Amino acid sequence: MRWENLTVETRHDRPADAALFGADAVTTRTFDTPEFAGITFHEVRARSVLNRVPGASRMPFEWTVNPYRGCTHACVYCFARKTHSYLDLDTGIGFDTQIVVKVNAPEVLRRQLSSPRWPGEHVAMGTNVDCYQRAEGRYRLMPGILAALRDHANPFSILTKGTLILRDLDLLKQSAEVADVGISVSVGFVDGELWRTVEPGTPAPERRLDVVRTLTDHGIDCGVLMAPVIPFLGDEPAQLRATVRAIAAAGATSVTPLALHLRPGAREWFMSWLAQHHPYLVRRYERLYTDGAYAPKWYQRRITRQVHELAQEYGIGPARGGMPRRIRPPEPAEEPTPPEPTQLTLI
Repeated sequence: MRWENLTVETRHDRPADAALFGADAVTTRTFDTPEFAGITFHEVRARSVLNRVPGASRMPFEWTVNPYRGCTHACVYCFARKTHSYLDLDTGIGFDTQIVVKVNAPEVLRRQLSSPRWPGEHVAMGTNVDCYQRAEGRYRLMPGILAALRDHANPFSILTKGTLILRDLDLLKQSAEVADVGISVSVGFVDGELWRTVEPGTPAPERRLDVVRTLTDHGIDCGVLMAPVIPFLGDEPAQLRATVRAIAAAGATSVTPLALHLRPGAREWFMSWLAQHHPYLVRRYERLYTDGAYAPKWYQRRITRQVHELAQEYGIGPARGGMPRRIRPPEPAEEPTPPEPTQLTLI
């Protein structure tokens, strides 16, 4: 594996050609437990965990933290699959079973946040692979990461399919008292059969919506990224209605639809899955995605319009493009009214 080739592109405190970690810093482990059967973990000691998003990216944020590479959620459409090829790892089953763990991520992040050159910008998590995937239950990296962000009053957001985020509810509430915090849960559909085949390692959509409900019950606004909407399998009007209705019932503050996109690495794995499970759709997908990774604009606009109309019907509004979901700061305590002066008398 090409550990040394994984380099820092641009960093506020490191030269551009510094490797993120060296081969001598890698420990490979397997665990003899049912939940990790067939999974190999590559524990690395990272030199940097703050990643700058390339300028050409469509993302509305500039910095990310990703404590893991690879993901046991095993979503067949995951756009991050290509990143495994940077380490000479397989982007198919290898992405699902060969997990890179930055075991020192909390300490490194705390050090980087303390740098006088760190501008205190928004940090997004869960944008590459899920920071609350199954491995987080063993490695427990997120509590240290959240504590570092809280202690530096640094704004951040989290996107997840994992119910494990509720373990860190207190840290999220504490962080929201000192900085802008945004939480989004990914629920593209509520169709149980579709979920079992395309997202086999994730909690069920209903459990994810329970996360939304719990967060909102504790005063933490939580939006839903309705992603991906999967053409010809999850985009029927009745399916969209059922999903938006369930999202609204969970108390989500917003719903943002995103049609499936198939970048290199993900495209090959998804099309292989499609040929096995829905061979009659292969030609339709080839036509729909003939111009690249993204569905045609007309299709994206149609899905967005339908979801936004349903959201309005069920009483939730679409998130504004590029805006992080924010937790409202606590209301300032009322100042006690000073007692009125008392007139003293001599009799």
